[in-house]
Amino acid sequence: MTDGPSPPAVALPAPPLRALISHYAGGRIEGLPPATHAGLPSRHAHLIVSFAAPIDVLRAPGPQQPGCFTALVTGLHESPALVRQPSRIHLVHVFFTPLGVPAILGVPNAELASRVFELSDIWGARATRLVDRLGNSNSWNARFAHLDEAFTRALQPHRFAAPAVWAWRQLARHSGGIPVTSLARDIGWSRSHFTERFRAEFGLSPKTAARIFRFEQACRALKTHPRRLADVALSCGYYDQAHMTREWQALAGSSPRQWIAEELPFLQDYELPPGEDEADGTYTSDLSVVRRPV
Repeated sequence: MTDGPSPPAVALPAPPLRALISHYAGGRIEGLPPATHAGLPSRHAHLIVSFAAPIDVLRAPGPQQPGCFTALVTGLHESPALVRQPSRIHLVHVFFTPLGVPAILGVPNAELASRVFELSDIWGARATRLVDRLGNSNSWNARFAHLDEAFTRALQPHRFAAPAVWAWRQLARHSGGIPVTSLARDIGWSRSHFTERFRAEFGLSPKTAARIFRFEQACRALKTHPRRLADVALSCGYYDQAHMTREWQALAGSSPRQWIAEELPFLQDYELPPGEDEADGTYTSDLSVVRRPV
C-alpha cells in the first residue's frame, strides 16, 4: 500500500513488544493552515519521526530550550509542549509504555521525563540507520516492520520495582481514581517512600500520574460530549467544572472550551488511549479497526 493522506495507519507492534509499545501510527496530511499544536501529557513516552519538515518545538514540557527534531523522543511529562504545525505533515509515531523506555531505548524514564531528545542522542548511529530505512520505505506496513525489527534487536533486560508497576496499573485501570495513600498502604510502604520509588521508575509522582490518567479520561469524554463540561467534570472525578478548568490550564495550557475549539478537531482517535489498563500494551479503539494495512 502506498502512503495516502487519510485515514491514518494504526497498528500493533510485534507480539514480543506489546508490553513495551502500545501501538504505532503513521499519517500524511497536506495543506494545513499555520498553527501551533499542544503536545499533551499522557501515559506514553513518544518517538515521532518526521519525513517532512523537522518537528519545531516552540516550548518544551520542561525547562529545556526550544529546538527542531527529525526523530523526536519525549518522556512522560506533566505540562504541555508547544509545537509549530507545518503545512505538510508526514510522520510515524511510536507510543511507548513506561516499561518500554528502558527496555528498548535504554534510558530510565526519569532521564526522559519532561525532556525532548533527538533519537540519535540516545541511539547514536542506530538512529540514523532506522530513520533512513523508514524514509526509504514506500508503505506503512514496511515502516512498521522496520520498527519491529529495530526495537526487537534493541531489547535489553530491565527490572522494574514490581510494587511500582502494580500501582501504575491500578491508577491506569481506575483513571487515577485511587488515593495515593491507599496504594501506599496496600503495598506496605510509607507514602513518602512510595512516591520516591514511583518517581524513580516513571519520572513522575503517583499523584501526577493520577492527574494524567484522569485528564485522559476527560479528553475522551469531551470528544464524545464536548458541550457537557459540568457533566464530564463530575463523571471523571473532578470536584466541579472549576476544578477541571484549573487542571486543564496546567496540563493542556488552555481552558477546556479553548481546547475543544482549537485542539479537539485535530485530535486523532489513536492519540487517546482507552479507559482501561494499557500497561500490557493492548490498544483498541471503538472508532477504528487496529490492524496492519495491506
